[in-house]
Amino acid sequence: MLLGEYAHTLDDKNRLTLPAKFRESFVGGGVVTRGLDGCLYLFARQQWEDLVAGRLAELDPLLEETRLMNRYFFSGAAEAEPDKQGRINVPPALIEHARLGREVIVAGVQDHLEIWDRAAWREHLKQVEGSAQHVAERLAAKRD
Repeated sequence: MLLGEYAHTLDDKNRLTLPAKFRESFVGGGVVTRGLDGCLYLFARQQWEDLVAGRLAELDPLLEETRLMNRYFFSGAAEAEPDKQGRINVPPALIEHARLGREVIVAGVQDHLEIWDRAAWREHLKQVEGSAQHVAERLAAKRD
């Protein structure tokens, strides 16, 4: 399970050094793609394949929403093979999508990592902290 948040930087060649705690999960490579909420998602290869097989492949390709989601995730996706220093290349189009500056946050979110611009992450956390209790209560009510 991927947990925690870590402050890192993108270097001049658009490389991101993965936090040491997460590197073992990406030994077999991974996939970086557009995320939701203004970030990027980084999946280890097996988790990406599980997502595709378990969620995306089951969607009806004749539905417009399916086509939109497939375009969103797949057209922006890129292989992410860590080098010996644990760095991955982040394509310029993905950097632009997430509006990443040099300073980023890498957050573990259960089965994937999220890569955020550091200032955007702080703003997002302010919003989450203001609504987390209400969201938790609504989700709990759905279980009843």
